Amino acid sequence: MAKDELARFTLRIPHEMLEKFGYIAAYNGRTKNKELEQMIKARISAFEHKVGEINIEEAED
Repeated sequence: MAKDELARFTLRIPHEMLEKFGYIAAYNGRTKNKELEQMIKARISAFEHKVGEINIEEAED
């Protein structure tokens, strides 16, 4: 995926939470960014399993 295709998102969380999240990411051999990406993918998958596939084009209407 080209960098131009990647969206940026600013997240505001308490420092302690970010430090603990960093620990989890390192434990899993990932950067914090990749760890968050994996968590988001898992959440989307669980949601779609429960509710059905999300169609972005329909959601934007």
